[in-house]
Amino acid sequence: MGSLPEHTDVLIVGGGPTGLTLANLLGGMGVDTMLIERNTTTVQEPRAVSIDDESMRTMQAAGLADTVQDVTARGYGSIYRGPSGKQFAEVMPSSRDYGWDKRNAFEQPVLEAILREGLARYPTVQPHFGLEVTGYQQSADRVEVTIGTGEAARVVSARFVVAADGGRSPTRKMLGIELEGSSFAEPWLIVDLYKTNNSNRDTEVFCDPARPCISLPGPNGIRRYEFMLMKGEEAAAIVEEDKVRDLLDSVGPDREMPLRRVQVYTFHARLATRWRDGRILLAGDAAHLTPPFAGQGMNSGLRDAYNLAWKLDEAVRAETNGLATEKLLDSYYAERKPHAWEMIKLALNMGRVMMPTSALQGSLTRAVFRVLAFWPPARDYVTQMRYKPKPRYQDGMVWSGVNKGADKLIGQMIPQPEVETLDRKRMLLDACLPDRPVALVLHTETGATLSAASLAALRAAGAEVIGLTQKERNPMPAAYPVYRDASGLLSRGPFAALTGHALLLRRDRYIAAIEPISTAAQLAGHINQLTPAGQGENQGQS
Repeated sequence: MGSLPEHTDVLIVGGGPTGLTLANLLGGMGVDTMLIERNTTTVQEPRAVSIDDESMRTMQAAGLADTVQDVTARGYGSIYRGPSGKQFAEVMPSSRDYGWDKRNAFEQPVLEAILREGLARYPTVQPHFGLEVTGYQQSADRVEVTIGTGEAARVVSARFVVAADGGRSPTRKMLGIELEGSSFAEPWLIVDLYKTNNSNRDTEVFCDPARPCISLPGPNGIRRYEFMLMKGEEAAAIVEEDKVRDLLDSVGPDREMPLRRVQVYTFHARLATRWRDGRILLAGDAAHLTPPFAGQGMNSGLRDAYNLAWKLDEAVRAETNGLATEKLLDSYYAERKPHAWEMIKLALNMGRVMMPTSALQGSLTRAVFRVLAFWPPARDYVTQMRYKPKPRYQDGMVWSGVNKGADKLIGQMIPQPEVETLDRKRMLLDACLPDRPVALVLHTETGATLSAASLAALRAAGAEVIGLTQKERNPMPAAYPVYRDASGLLSRGPFAALTGHALLLRRDRYIAAIEPISTAAQLAGHINQLTPAGQGENQGQS
């Protein structure tokens, strides 16, 4: 422990997916960062198994998307079966609103290894495994973090601390922050297999009141089964190998497959009552516990990491210049808490479909899905996962205007189309966006561009200015880079009505404000709030 520095800008407690992702993002921004993990390695056993399109976009921001995608089973769906095994519904999303498949299966040990290796790219990031944080002492401008105990203890002074130390977060307990919500009365048996005879590449959900079960695919021929324990069953009895193999036999061909992990879990639906205590912030499972039925537990933590990373970077630079950061840091809870709760509610609702309490309830549920299948909008709502709430920030670092149509899009993450350059090269939109605020100008059919005065005002405030034409229009040379919306995501739907407008994008690709081209210079005031210390030469990476 003698190698620990005395000072750091951000100290992250916890080396799981949330903490490791945050460290990678901060490393890319050049923030002096330390990560402390009490275990000597990243996890070695399977835990989370699904990474969604929003999280893949976060991996893209961290420069690791291609590496992560290479170890996933991409774009799988779900098949819902009744007690007889007959299919009554399916979810097969095919759209790629954010540039990536909506559902991807992975192994958490592999993902965490990639994230840990990714930290080696950044000299400003120091990961330390096998050390434990044992105390905090806050002052007006620092947090004194005690690491270890007794004579071996060391104290590191940090501007900010992010506690991503899990559902049982010692940090949350030290701060006296309570959880609100409930635990499930129904524990579940998790069975992970090294390999499978089940060739179905999609999730199978057995909605049987006699024994609800979920069978989930994985990369490289692995599979997970989750069985609900019934009333009166004891965890000690159900984990016995003969019982486990009988359960596997009841839902598929994997009775004799080698067992990797067998464990009983009780799931939680809880939120921390506050996510910030002075200079200490909670993230991931330390802030919210989500039932697994929507596959959003880890993904919610990665949303926290992306939301926090750029704000911490801005806060560090602002404080260096003697500027206040309260509004910026308070926006983290204001933005993330409502959506985290939406994901918890989604999981609870999906659990009600998966776990019918009676044969009658199950029959009614199946009947509803069969009726919906005959109505295309309802069918697509289910099959394309449109029931999954998209994150939209109502409060925080977002500013509504007077255009009701535009206001519906403010606070949302912007879709990520494939775009085309003047010389016909194609890439995902984020590859064209630097890590700073961007004024994205949606060009009209006549190719109207920003005035020289507006362009100068936006650049002076620290924004990059980029133009985008509709799918049917080739980009034309302008005083700023212009691309074509090759996949059409921003050329249809609500965005089609915003041609002739400039969209202010935050560093995490959320729409902060919208102005007509004629008044685009007014976005400069919002840019100043997103970057309180000013642009500077060292902000972010291109």
